Amino acid sequence: MRFYSLMSSLILLVLLLCISDSESLKTLKNLTVKTGESLTIPCFYDGKYKSNLKYWCQGYYWSTCQIVAYTNTSGRTSVTDHPSQNMFTVELNSLQDSGYYWCAVEIGRKWTPDDRDYLYLTVSADPAVTVINSRVSGQEGGSISAQCLYSAEYKNKQKKWCRFKDWSCFTVGRTDTSQNSAVLVSDDRKGSVSVEMRGLQKSDAGWYWFSAGDVGVTVHLTVATIGGDEMRSNNEGSQLDDTTLALTIIIGLFLLLTLVGLVIWKVKHKQILTAKGGSSGYSAKPDVVYADVVFSRWTQRNPNKLPQAGHDDRVIYSSVKTSQ
Repeated sequence: MRFYSLMSSLILLVLLLCISDSESLKTLKNLTVKTGESLTIPCFYDGKYKSNLKYWCQGYYWSTCQIVAYTNTSGRTSVTDHPSQNMFTVELNSLQDSGYYWCAVEIGRKWTPDDRDYLYLTVSADPAVTVINSRVSGQEGGSISAQCLYSAEYKNKQKKWCRFKDWSCFTVGRTDTSQNSAVLVSDDRKGSVSVEMRGLQKSDAGWYWFSAGDVGVTVHLTVATIGGDEMRSNNEGSQLDDTTLALTIIIGLFLLLTLVGLVIWKVKHKQILTAKGGSSGYSAKPDVVYADVVFSRWTQRNPNKLPQAGHDDRVIYSSVKTSQ
């Protein structure tokens, strides 16, 4: 009897270990999203799992859940591993089904169950909690703001803005973080919460979640480094502007030189034609000389005088006119 009791205790202990929450793999417990939309879920794991296969499973019971996607698969559901951050993300698209899901890491040993953590996902046409932008970005030293909405039933629930990296949370009011940033969470008590982060540091980048009561939504923050990403972007823009200006100047000079060359060619061509015309053997017509010739008899001009000897009885008078 004592043997069976001992065996029962051992079996119960093993079962409890198998179904207990894992501290080496964590995710959120209750998320919500609007029907037909997409959602990205981060799952954080212990550094010892960097090289292990990760996957996403659907079902109420772990022992019977259906594997939906493995690491680096594509489709409506995709799993992407980020070893440098000790996390993997699950991207769910065109969501329709509420239910229990599992983040899981394959251990690969016969008597050792895979590590996992569960969450419940609510897919609704009118979710209790939403966020206006699930991805926000800012620059180092600057600030960002995120607006989160909640339904009337969560008016008196505690509102929190939490960071996955260290699982630290900020409630309504101002809180200074260890990175010298400041987080301000404001609730208007009318269904809207605004979150402002000032004095951003590069270390502030990463995954966050907003929750009202026990329901949450995920938000990803990107922080650009001053003199790095921003300067590189500005330099690329400046280089593009310089290139455009240089091309414009070159094209303008080319067109101007082409026009000048065309004018010079036409002038030279005209001069050549003129020169050829002067030496071609054709000469201009000489000036035309017109002459009026009048025939008159001497007797007609001097009827009373006799003609002198040696004179012909005909006299020719002419007047010359030169026509230019």
